[in-house]
Amino acid sequence: MILGERVRLVGGEGNHAAKVLRMQPGDEALLSDGRGNWSRTVVEDVDSKSLVLKVLDSGHQKKREISITVVQGITKADRRKENIELLVEVGVDRIVPWQASRSIAKLEDGVEKLQIAARESSKQARRYWHTEVTEVVNTNQLLALVRHSDFTFLCDSEAEARLTDFFPTQRYIENVLVIIGPEGGITSEEMEMLSAEGAQIVKLGRPIIRSAHAGMAAVAALSVALGLW
Repeated sequence: MILGERVRLVGGEGNHAAKVLRMQPGDEALLSDGRGNWSRTVVEDVDSKSLVLKVLDSGHQKKREISITVVQGITKADRRKENIELLVEVGVDRIVPWQASRSIAKLEDGVEKLQIAARESSKQARRYWHTEVTEVVNTNQLLALVRHSDFTFLCDSEAEARLTDFFPTQRYIENVLVIIGPEGGITSEEMEMLSAEGAQIVKLGRPIIRSAHAGMAAVAALSVALGLW
């Protein structure tokens, strides 16, 4: 957007800002398209369903040099939204739902609700690059993702290696894959197939972490190890 340009915020976003947030003239609002572009604006006028905003400043945030993808074994319905929120807030670039052998639940209605949750969480976290949620993959499709990743971690509580054992020796990484199993765990057959494709099996400390929370813990440790934090 151009400095000084005036735009009208309508639709769901405009209605939310006017009715829920009750924004008033003089309030500042930060806009982003979820693809790195952002604008700092000030509210000039408000009606029942929209706002008129004046652009004060605009810019573009470059994508990080290292992309992090979390492959998440499908969790129970009551933990899915929380799982998405935690992964978005910790900085994950892409979430891939995995229909593992021991996945108790299925995404019979598709991933639209997860994508909405990721979009809303990205805005809440003020992320200029929104987290992508892909379609569900099966194990064969996951093996292909592992083959095309620079480095893959498979998290398992029984592993001997620690995630941080692999750093700082690993360099020239552009994309990292973190695999989290479902509540029922990853089968030995799945683990063997993923390991054969190059996945490194690691543990996340001594405590057993819920499937819905493990991705956040793994990405936090990984972000420190890669110097992203």
